[in-house]
Amino acid sequence: MTKLRSDTERTVRTILEAAERTFSRNPAASMEQVAEAAGVARTTVHRRFTSRDALIDAMAAWATRRFAEAVESAYTTTAPVPVTLHQVTANVLRVKIDWGYAMSRTTSRDPEVARVHSEVRGRCDEMFRRARDAGLLRADADLDWVRRVYYALIHEAATGPDEDLDADALATRLVDTLLHGFGASAGRWAM
Repeated sequence: MTKLRSDTERTVRTILEAAERTFSRNPAASMEQVAEAAGVARTTVHRRFTSRDALIDAMAAWATRRFAEAVESAYTTTAPVPVTLHQVTANVLRVKIDWGYAMSRTTSRDPEVARVHSEVRGRCDEMFRRARDAGLLRADADLDWVRRVYYALIHEAATGPDEDLDADALATRLVDTLLHGFGASAGRWAM
């Protein structure tokens, strides 16, 4: 029974990964094209996923779980904040780059997606409070704004044209931008 289950899980993962590649290149691709990319029979894809929408929903659920695991596996309160911030960022970028099509299909109406994103938001808020307490962010920094800018930077890094940079290099660039910006001086400007 265990062998059958692991074979089924491996087949499902192969189909999901092939669907991600296929739909990323051609969002209108058919289930048959996914089957071909996965190296399985069309009937195998249809047996596992009753429709194209069911396949896309499964992809979104899979990507959401990888997203949660990426944050959870890197988040720690024992490492220095910059190390944690970099590792969380790199892990999240890997998921968003590898599962970009599926991540773009997640919807906050799905209770599981909403739960995962709420947990991730809590981890981010905690991480940015630690960053502020460590003096990496200004004492008066609006942490909601910091998190929103961080999310925007992650989105841009994951979908931007920097194909020659890996997730670690992008994470380094992103964290540096978040913590240091582009200003020439650490001082504030007045209007």
